[in-house]
Amino acid sequence: MRSSSTEPLFGVKVLDLCRVVSGPFATMHLGDLGADVVKIEDPRGGDESRRYGPPFVNGESSYFLSVNRNKRSCAVNLKSPAGKDAVIALAKVADVVIDNFRPGTLDRWGLSYETLSAGNPGLIQCSISGFGRSGPDADRPGYDLILQGESGVMDVTGSPDGPPLKVGTSIADLVTGLYASQAVLAALMKRERTGIGGRVDVSMLDSMASLLTFNAGMYFASGESPKRRGNVHPTISPYETFQTSDGWLNVGVANDKFWSLFCDVIARKDLETDPLFDTAPRRAANRAALAEILRPIFASRPRTAWIELLHGAGIPCGAIKTVGEVCEAPQLTGRNMVQTATHRTAGEVRFIARPLRFDDLPPGPSTPPPTLGEHTCDVFENWLGWTRSDVSRCAAQGAFGETILKQLAE
Repeated sequence: MRSSSTEPLFGVKVLDLCRVVSGPFATMHLGDLGADVVKIEDPRGGDESRRYGPPFVNGESSYFLSVNRNKRSCAVNLKSPAGKDAVIALAKVADVVIDNFRPGTLDRWGLSYETLSAGNPGLIQCSISGFGRSGPDADRPGYDLILQGESGVMDVTGSPDGPPLKVGTSIADLVTGLYASQAVLAALMKRERTGIGGRVDVSMLDSMASLLTFNAGMYFASGESPKRRGNVHPTISPYETFQTSDGWLNVGVANDKFWSLFCDVIARKDLETDPLFDTAPRRAANRAALAEILRPIFASRPRTAWIELLHGAGIPCGAIKTVGEVCEAPQLTGRNMVQTATHRTAGEVRFIARPLRFDDLPPGPSTPPPTLGEHTCDVFENWLGWTRSDVSRCAAQGAFGETILKQLAE
């Protein structure tokens, strides 16, 4: 956990009952902001994403490592009465509990909001699920691919003559995690005014549907669902992807001013006054004809040459970079956005840091993702003031996994 009192969420205790991506991504961001995030994991194997791979780094899943920095791990058996009681005790001193189980799961385990918040009226519980706590689909499980399809995002992604495509990252999980962290921050602000916590319901479907924005607006205005457009914009042209002699480039000629400059750069001033292309609506209406003219022009030079020319003229443009190029980009590394933390078994782990800055300061150093149950003793001692004898007694009742035995022996 981050320990600096200068971090915005210093002193906020977050009990993390999440696994895989959406919930862990939310709690990681809270940890990035200084919250003390305690991750509760099943002693029999922990968060299932610990087994997602390859690649693995000295047996540690790179998938898990990517969304679990700035947390402490407790191995607790929630199916045992002692384990359940231990988590209830932690909830009594927590500020926030976050889970991403299917609605009703925690209730069946005796860990309902009413139980967790008993004696702690300021507790905020944020529940992430596929379809929300209400509605006809509330009981359905939520996975990223399923929600990309159910939300309409896949239907508008891909080439017009091709199949629907998922976004290249787990966008449903990630955007839901971002909404969840935002909701927790808002709930904490409300609690500052009222002293009362409450429940927060964050649905993957709701989150993804909110990203439709102008696509939904087009449907509401016309009654017709937008079609897949590939890399083109529905109302701006050229605002799309072009292949150069050695790579791919995005160009955004977003208005008539840029159009004039663009025609100078490509040495085709005749296009500026061509009645097919002289205004933005006409360029959009005749996009296909314009693209046919521009494709061989862009193919005549390498990517870097086009970026230099377009950038020099003030025209928005950018390379389509590989993940490797991005992770090594001077713009990111120079802003301390690519960081390293030393993991107990994986060694030096590199990651993309939090994208938020305060007072123009770069993000500070992070603690590495935890090994399973690494901090079980520490958390119960820090949060509850338990002694080693207390922890041992609870362990003997089946609350914790085998990792606790080594900690108790230290």
